[in-house]
Amino acid sequence: MFDRSAPADTRQVTWQPTSEQRQQTRIWDFLSWVEATRSVHLADYRELWRWSVDDLSGFWDAVREYFDVVGEGFDGPALTEERMPGAVWYPGARLNFAENVLRYADSPGFCDTTAVLTIREDDSTSELTWHELRDRVASLAGRLRGLGVEPGDRVAAVLPNLPEAIIGLLATASIGAIWSINSPDLSATATLERLRQLEPTVLIGVDGYRFNGKDIDRVDYLAEVEAGLPSLAHTILVRNPDRAHSATTSENARAGRLDFSALVTDTVEPRYERVPFDHPLWVLFSSGTTGAPKGIVHGHGGITLEALKGTALNQNMGAGNRYYVAANTSWMVWNTLVNNLMSGASVVTYSGSPLFGSPDRQFDIIARTGTTMFATGAAYLSLVEKSGLEPGRTHDLSALASVMSTGSPLPGSTWRWVHDHVKHDVHLGSDSGGTDICSGFIGSNPLEPVHVGEIQGPLLGVAVEAWSESGRRVVGEVGEMVITRPMPSMPVFFWGDDDGSRYLGSYFEKFPGIWAQGDWITETMDGAFVVHGRSDATLNRAGVRLGSADIYAALQHIPDVRESLVIGLEQPDGAYYMPLFVVLADGCQLSEELEKRIRATIRDLASARHVPDDVILAPAIPVTHAQKKIEVPLKKLFSGHSPDTAINRGSLANPESIDWFVDRAERYLTELKHHE
Repeated sequence: MFDRSAPADTRQVTWQPTSEQRQQTRIWDFLSWVEATRSVHLADYRELWRWSVDDLSGFWDAVREYFDVVGEGFDGPALTEERMPGAVWYPGARLNFAENVLRYADSPGFCDTTAVLTIREDDSTSELTWHELRDRVASLAGRLRGLGVEPGDRVAAVLPNLPEAIIGLLATASIGAIWSINSPDLSATATLERLRQLEPTVLIGVDGYRFNGKDIDRVDYLAEVEAGLPSLAHTILVRNPDRAHSATTSENARAGRLDFSALVTDTVEPRYERVPFDHPLWVLFSSGTTGAPKGIVHGHGGITLEALKGTALNQNMGAGNRYYVAANTSWMVWNTLVNNLMSGASVVTYSGSPLFGSPDRQFDIIARTGTTMFATGAAYLSLVEKSGLEPGRTHDLSALASVMSTGSPLPGSTWRWVHDHVKHDVHLGSDSGGTDICSGFIGSNPLEPVHVGEIQGPLLGVAVEAWSESGRRVVGEVGEMVITRPMPSMPVFFWGDDDGSRYLGSYFEKFPGIWAQGDWITETMDGAFVVHGRSDATLNRAGVRLGSADIYAALQHIPDVRESLVIGLEQPDGAYYMPLFVVLADGCQLSEELEKRIRATIRDLASARHVPDDVILAPAIPVTHAQKKIEVPLKKLFSGHSPDTAINRGSLANPESIDWFVDRAERYLTELKHHE
């Protein structure tokens, strides 16, 4: 564990921008523009951030004006009613998310450049220019209108990470209809659990896709989803070009389906329905690990502003940059592809396995596509680290400028490994946000140095603090992550939550009027942050709160341990039981020596309190489709909740892994009862 009380100059700096690099960033230009147009003196990132949260309305209107957001009715302050929930932004404005993305098709220097570059498992590529992307979106939007789709109607998709998904989203948004997408690797039951809530009139599906060298057939699956959506009027089929027996056009017609490729060939003028600022753009679903997934609704205006701020300012993306993330479409990180298009950057779509052929497959994709920004999960970087591979030596990563790690805290050893074995001068940052805002709360910026093990600071426009249980701000100690002032991309509402009770209960139950994200964080004396994991899964020994992330970080130093999960259980007699479940690398055994090494490493790198009571060998660790460990549902399972209510199997990428834990929990509870 890093000593957070140490003086700032003793912390290891892993990346430091030069004066020239700082002055070439978009955020530096924005800072200078704000000084010139708002008469506000801002010397550095911290002063810009402080202004962005002290003058919320002024900051967000500056973002709108600086990026020349297309729309009308932006007169008056950006924020007219400040409250959470229910903040009112630009009440008289009308705009369209898709129009603001696709305006680049008519911008000098953009129209014939690449907007979407697709790479497949066989390394073949194809691309869409900005002009081609706009034309295909316009064609599909025209066809959707012809099918009767109107503003407010829902268009659902079950697609992998393909360019057709981006086209579908933008075409839906251009009409003012509402988009939602799920990955076809979700079970039909889990997909219907989400999409049935929305009552979509149009479904865009796929008959199959290639993953890890195999063609995955989705024909029967698609039929099951169609049958489970009584509101459905039309199905549009994206055909798998790699599938030898893909359904023909005539077969699709007999099934009442339309062929996607035939709907994007019309030459029509783009039409954009300008809608109110808070008009629903898309519905993202929570993981639903413990209950029905929540439909989180975001608005056109909030996502437009957040996309520009996040990608262009904090991440320094724009023309000439290329963004790649191997995102499952059920995860909000997939939406960041389109958000990066908003800044003028191009994006890479890849629907194959991120580990196809070799653990460093994604670095091969980066080299082949000229990616400048790579977003990935911390678990992937740690996996490549443990594999012993050195991507920087075997791949041309000269274009790569930044790496954003997300999904879970990044261990310090992996942080150093990236600079030693990927690229020494890459801007490696760790961000923390969520589906809730489809963006980040704390993360990277291109103006300040990076210290190993720390997130650089708060993102612009985010009034983030760490609070104690009593609602007092704390610095230098673990606290609950809270947001004290509104953000424009906070949900407009939850789908079907007519009285707003689920929304209130999700974020504002703990501190009324203050957003509590459910993460434990430490704010350092220098304004950086350390994430310790979910607060509702936080370990608590003798009144001391512990982050599970500190245990996982320590275990990165033991190559024998491939995966792990820890939970804390309160006992009827007041005692506390903390088991650690581990999955070992191939050929390894949980010997007495290895168990001692696990305990010693956790003690040395975290603390004695972090050392588990038991180290238990498990066949697999259950994770969601976003590869997040389900600590809270497993804690409920071991606390006596029924497996049916504790865990939603449809939310898991590996639902079969639960059976072992159900059996283990039953044995634990039986033993506990026997000793009472």
